[in-house]
Amino acid sequence: MHERDFMDGTRGTMAVDWEERIDVQRLRRERKDRALERMREAGLGSMLLLSDPNVRYVTGLAMTGGSGADHYTLLTEEGEVVHWDTADHASNQRYNCPWLTDIRYACPGLGNVPRASGSASARRFLLETMADTVHDALDDHGLANEPMGIDVGHAGLHDAFTDRGVDVRPDECTAVMEDARKTKTRDEIECLRQVAAICEAGFQAIVDGTKPGRRESEIWGDAVRECWRHGAMVQGGYLTSGPNTWPKHQANTTDRTIRPGDLVYADFYNIGYLGYRSCYYRTFSVGAPTDAQKDAYETAVENLYAVLDRIEPGVTTDEIARAFPDMAGEHADYYDADEHWQLTTNHWAHGLGLQLYEVPLIWRGLSMDHPIEIEEGMTMAVETQEPADRQGVRVEEMVVVREDGVEVLSQWPVTEITEIEY
Repeated sequence: MHERDFMDGTRGTMAVDWEERIDVQRLRRERKDRALERMREAGLGSMLLLSDPNVRYVTGLAMTGGSGADHYTLLTEEGEVVHWDTADHASNQRYNCPWLTDIRYACPGLGNVPRASGSASARRFLLETMADTVHDALDDHGLANEPMGIDVGHAGLHDAFTDRGVDVRPDECTAVMEDARKTKTRDEIECLRQVAAICEAGFQAIVDGTKPGRRESEIWGDAVRECWRHGAMVQGGYLTSGPNTWPKHQANTTDRTIRPGDLVYADFYNIGYLGYRSCYYRTFSVGAPTDAQKDAYETAVENLYAVLDRIEPGVTTDEIARAFPDMAGEHADYYDADEHWQLTTNHWAHGLGLQLYEVPLIWRGLSMDHPIEIEEGMTMAVETQEPADRQGVRVEEMVVVREDGVEVLSQWPVTEITEIEY
C-alpha cells in the first residue's frame, strides 16, 4: 500500500489565501490540455462534446444532467472553446465564467426537447438548426473541412453534419476522451479525497442516528443532509437494513424500521464534490454483531484487500480479477447463476472521476477475456460483499494507483465491523 506524504489529505472546502488547496484554475487548465493534446494526436481538428462529464472536463461548467443536448461544447485544435447552453444558463455563464469567451444559445436537437415536441417537423427543425449553428462555429475557426470528433452515437446528427460536408469521427472522439480521463491530475485526486471525507461525515451521521425504532429513510436523510452541509451534491446512494441487505433491496432505501441485531449498510455512490463522484460502502451492526456477521465481514474485507494487493502500474485487469471470489465465493447458487457476467456489481472494481463508472473496470465477468493495463494515476472503487445468515455485509474502498501500489483514499475504519450501541 502507498503511504501518503505528510500533508496529503483533505484541507477543507473553503477558499483560503494561506495554504494551497484544490487549485480549480489548474484543474480546468490541465484537464483541457489533456483533451487537446490527445485530440491533436488523433488527427482531429475539433471535437463536439455532448456528454455532461466530457463537457465539464473541458469547460469546468457544473453539468449535472438534465434534458439532454441543451448544452454542448466545441473544442478546437487551437484550444478555443465554443459552448452552447440554454438562455438562462448562457447568460449566467457569460457573467460568472470569464475563462469561457464564446458562449452561444443552444438549440437542443437531441434529448427531451425534440422528443416532447410531438412533431416530426419540429424535431427536424431542431436537429438542423443545431447542426447549422455548430457548422457556423466550425467556419468561424476555419475547421469546417477538418475531421470533427463527436461523443454521441446519434445517426441523425451524424447525417446532418455529413450533409454539410463535415467529416464526423465518433470512434476517435470516444477514444480521445477516454484516454484523457482515465488517469487523474493531482487536483482531481484531491477532489476524490475530499468527497471521501464528506462521505465519512455521512457515515458518522448514520452512527449517531441509528437506533431501533428509526426508519431507514430517516437515517439516510440525516446522512444526506450532512453531505450537502459539507458542500457535496448528492445524486445517488442509499441505506438498507436487516433482510434488505441481502440481496440489495430493489427499492433501495425504504421505510423499514431498524431492529436490534440488524446489519445496516450505506452506499455513498454518486456523491459529488466539484463533480468528482464517490463510491464508498460501509457496514454497521445495531448492537454487537453475531459470529456469523463477524465471519461474513471478515471474509468481505479479506476479499477486498486481496484485490487491492494486486493493483499496481503495469499489471493487467485479468490478473487482478482473479483475486475476486470464484463462483462458489460469489454464492452463485443463491442467484441460480452460471457465469460471472450474470453477477454484475457484486464483486468488482470500477474507475471513479466525473462519472461513477470510468476506466478501468475490473471484473471476472469481463476482464478475464478482455484485459487492459493498469496505469499510475488511475482512480477506482473496489467493492465486495458476503451473506450473513439472512442478512449481508458490503465493504468498499476508494483508491488511486501509485507507482508502488494503491493509496487508499477512504479512511472509515474497515478492519472490524462498526458496532452501533443504543
